Amino acid sequence: MRRLPSLLTLSLLVLASHALAADADDWHAYIDAETERLYDDVVEWRRHFHRNPELSNREFETSAYIAEFLRELDMEVTTGVAHTGVVGVLRGGQPGPVVGLRADMDGLPVPSRVGLPFSPDVTGEYLGEEVPVSHACGHDTHMAMLMGVAEMMAARREELPGTIKFIFQPAEEGTPPGEEGGAELMVAEGVMNDPDIEVVFGQHIWSPAPAGMIGYRPGGMLAASD
Repeated sequence: MRRLPSLLTLSLLVLASHALAADADDWHAYIDAETERLYDDVVEWRRHFHRNPELSNREFETSAYIAEFLRELDMEVTTGVAHTGVVGVLRGGQPGPVVGLRADMDGLPVPSRVGLPFSPDVTGEYLGEEVPVSHACGHDTHMAMLMGVAEMMAARREELPGTIKFIFQPAEEGTPPGEEGGAELMVAEGVMNDPDIEVVFGQHIWSPAPAGMIGYRPGGMLAASD
């Protein structure tokens, strides 16, 4: 059976946050089956983003693609958060907490060197120069994983206690000189409120980790600038 551990992880984190102890076995079986069913879709979404990277604060087509997807799931969708950010609100049919799930969207001003059929052939302006752009840090994967979780949770919204806010953040790699953006601007513009988020989960792939291994900790992790 094919697995997407990060899809499973995010979904199970939501369940833990919502304390679905009474229905845990049913939800676990559902998530396992849906992870298998959504495998090809998630791979295709990831390849779409990989083929079409956009730089920080310039994620126009990326955000439009995500917003349309969330609207098709009948979510409350807000666009233009921190310039190009997207937030989808999924209100469950049962009372419970508000959980945030976040993925970043921007690519990097670096060339792609892998030569895959879905490798990008994209350029953008960075520091006044025309440069190649690629998803070299995994944000394409993060977006695709979060879309998969959104689809599987939306299908059972009536049974879901509480609310999930799906947060697609621009400019994680840093804003262009003289511009604001990223998580700080999303927070300033109220992404944590209305409804007020009680806990947020972010995730990041890490290629040196063995497949199926998950590392976690409270607070910040894997933050660096090289």
